Amino acid sequence: MNDDATDPDLLAVAQVAADRSAAGSDTEQRYARPDADQLSERMLEEIRRRSTGAEEAAFFDLDKTIIARSSTLAMGRTFFRDGLLSSSMVVKTLYAQAVYQLVGADHERMEQARHAALELTRGWEADRVRRLVRETMEEVIAPLVYQEALDLIAEHRRAGRDVWMISSSGEEIVEPFAEYLGVRNVIATRSGLDEAGRYDGTLEFYAYAGAKATAIEQVAEVCGYDLARCYAYSDSITDLPMLSVVGHAVAANPDRELRAAAEAMGWDIRDFHSPVRLRDRLPDPPGPRGQVVAGLVGAAVIGVLAWRLVSRS
Repeated sequence: MNDDATDPDLLAVAQVAADRSAAGSDTEQRYARPDADQLSERMLEEIRRRSTGAEEAAFFDLDKTIIARSSTLAMGRTFFRDGLLSSSMVVKTLYAQAVYQLVGADHERMEQARHAALELTRGWEADRVRRLVRETMEEVIAPLVYQEALDLIAEHRRAGRDVWMISSSGEEIVEPFAEYLGVRNVIATRSGLDEAGRYDGTLEFYAYAGAKATAIEQVAEVCGYDLARCYAYSDSITDLPMLSVVGHAVAANPDRELRAAAEAMGWDIRDFHSPVRLRDRLPDPPGPRGQVVAGLVGAAVIGVLAWRLVSRS
């Protein structure tokens, strides 16, 4: 941190506290579950079983940090073709993608997107969604990933650190992509299911804002990480709490607000410019090719696809 306590420093710290306080105060009202802002004991037990004994870790946000687009919005075409989305919803997805690319994410936009997604997907069969994601990975996704992010992941692995992918996108999208990169640790949004295995409009865990920071702290306790020696990477001001709980915070492709906060806090700032095709960068993964990635490159082409739908109507 800078030696001088500047006003931006105080504002940044105050925002972290406000974000985490707000996240805890209205969790049940927003998500219909009282503890959706933290990992459940069941999730923590899964993490505990996979603990490697490493004392340090690096936590990477996904959208616009590892990849250049929104992973969730990428799946719009697949869901449309399977009948889960109407053509009007695809156009709305295009609009949301354009806004996300131009101005990034803030709390209000993320809340709007969360509410819309919960209402839209209520009643969808979770297994059907997983199947669609995996079956269309090769067709929809020839993912463009930042070379700089891949290099950083490799660097942390060589240093003996555990690597985590942490994203507000759903597990159905994040986990297969992480597997493709060889990242075995994931923190992602987990939707609530009814007895028939359909999305019930609630969230078991929402990996967003202060909840990301809480999850990192929970993981650190379970795995034995020294957070002062850990790293975190993100592009968005909404991840200020997550960046604030580690000793080495990095603003990667930061939005305007995060860049200002990072400068005030004396954090490292990195701008990535070299997206590469995973297929050209990584060896073929083991197992069926249909289980490789979940919903990424579609974000790079969804604008073209939606434009074609509009132009044909």
